[in-house]
Amino acid sequence: MEKIIQIEPWIDNSELKQLSRLIESTYVTENLLTKEFEEKTANLTKSPFAISVCNGTAGLFCALKALNLSPGDQVIVPNITFIASATSVILAGLDVVLVDVDPNTACININSLKKAINKKTKVIMPVHLYGISCEMDDIIAIARENNLLIIEDASQGVGVFYKEKHVGLFGEFGILSYYGNKTITTGEGGVVLTKEKDLKDKIYMLKNHGRINKGTFMHETLGWNFSFTEMQAAIGIAQMNKLPTIINKKLELYRNYSNKLESNKIEMKTVPSSTSSPVHWFSNVICEDAEKLQNFLKSFEIPSRRIFYPLNKQPCLQNHKNVILSSQHFHHSETAYKSILSLPSSILMDKDQFEFIVEKLNKY
Repeated sequence: MEKIIQIEPWIDNSELKQLSRLIESTYVTENLLTKEFEEKTANLTKSPFAISVCNGTAGLFCALKALNLSPGDQVIVPNITFIASATSVILAGLDVVLVDVDPNTACININSLKKAINKKTKVIMPVHLYGISCEMDDIIAIARENNLLIIEDASQGVGVFYKEKHVGLFGEFGILSYYGNKTITTGEGGVVLTKEKDLKDKIYMLKNHGRINKGTFMHETLGWNFSFTEMQAAIGIAQMNKLPTIINKKLELYRNYSNKLESNKIEMKTVPSSTSSPVHWFSNVICEDAEKLQNFLKSFEIPSRRIFYPLNKQPCLQNHKNVILSSQHFHHSETAYKSILSLPSSILMDKDQFEFIVEKLNKY
């Protein structure tokens, strides 16, 4: 049996065909393929505007800078997420306020969110974790009641819908990521979604050295170089064409795990089906001790992955002047980290590999 891979991109001749278009065109910086990829993303999400950036972190940073916030302004971020949700805020010169997560979804906890709001709060950054949508109706209501802005970190949410609306379209901005291990990939890369043309123009200028047009040396404002490339776009076009198949295979894998698991010590992590259409970026399980289960699987050369380490415990964020803890206790975060484990989630896994994994899980 071949080595089991935790997660991997589906790359084949379809990417090669798109890269051939790139080679024939001789363009390598943003051009027609980038525009085509942006249009495909806009069509998928039904977003009026989709602006490509070099990665999702740059997209979060640009979104924060586009809102004209000031030092001392606070951005509320859930305590369980990839660290870029917090570091993009710090890079933008703002303060991160960490709040606990929901015990069922590990997304932002609504009660903790409410308690963290004060006169310095300006932005809520919900994170659609592992392809599960946050409860956006509650978040929108809180934002409106307190006159707050919303930037959705939808880096793990490509193809995810909340009440038939793609995540990333509920606030001022939504950021998608196409990193190498995401549902679909461009290697590195991201897209900023927005509904407003003036915000679209701000994002483009921020990522294009502060100018609205390339090829000129007149810079209307300060900006940076967070541009996409035609190489990324070529791969992204092929990947976008595969997305419906990938989503179905992710769902099939999740259901197969659910149907085959017999151990009373392990259960599949469920999602609120009434409000969202998830994309199972990873198939996650709940157990009493994720570290113990991970080590057990490792003894059979089965890879697994712990969920994101709680931000309040990150060495680089502890005692940081721009990081504020909304509470001294993050009980749900601690429980989630201790109990949730990501199983091998590659859609390229063969039947023998899958059966081997399930056999060992049931043995546990």
